[in-house]
Amino acid sequence: MHMRTIILLTLVLAATPTVAATTAEQIRQAANRFLGEFAEELSASGYEVRSEVGRLDPRLALAPCAEPLAASFTGDPWESNQPTLQMQCEGQRPWRMFLPVSVTIEGELYSATQPIGRGERLTESMIERVSGVMNASRRRPITQLEDLLGKEMTRSINRGTVLTPNLVVEPDAVQRGDHVIITARSGNFTVNSRGKALANGRPGEQVMVENLSSSRRIRGRVVAPGRVEIPM
Repeated sequence: MHMRTIILLTLVLAATPTVAATTAEQIRQAANRFLGEFAEELSASGYEVRSEVGRLDPRLALAPCAEPLAASFTGDPWESNQPTLQMQCEGQRPWRMFLPVSVTIEGELYSATQPIGRGERLTESMIERVSGVMNASRRRPITQLEDLLGKEMTRSINRGTVLTPNLVVEPDAVQRGDHVIITARSGNFTVNSRGKALANGRPGEQVMVENLSSSRRIRGRVVAPGRVEIPM
């Protein structure tokens, strides 16, 4: 090979850029950007988010990625404060890895001001609005007062317990033995009659009722306290 050819080949090789591997620090920076955007989005709704990226081996070196790294939660961050991020390269040599992170979402929620027994109906004096962690468990706290007042406790709780949807239910709108209004409806035509509930029921549930005039028993749907609707 001629000397001139060798020199030109050397210059070409020297001018060819070396594409660096994706480092642990680049992955960490991409994860922090994603978490920062997540926190900013929630702050607009009054929430405060604290996050921390888990440990990454500094020797980590993955295939180079020409595109910005994509990040996404693999689960719902509202259901756990230890979610996992999927970091993904979508370039010519795609790869993905999973990164543990810590995410704490704080906001306004409701807790009990006193011990409350199973079956008790909630009043405003029993609960208070406080600041707390929204994602401490898989059950997201209730944040609207109207979703609590008048509801019935499914179990006993202690003072300070955060109120979540599994702890409350709609109270029975009719109880066995109650006198009720039975409405038979067909389009715009309705007929009302007096009846008696033969079982307890919440709005939307089916119960047996007895028509007090005909002694006929029929299944109807509870639509409101003291009111049951039957098909016509």
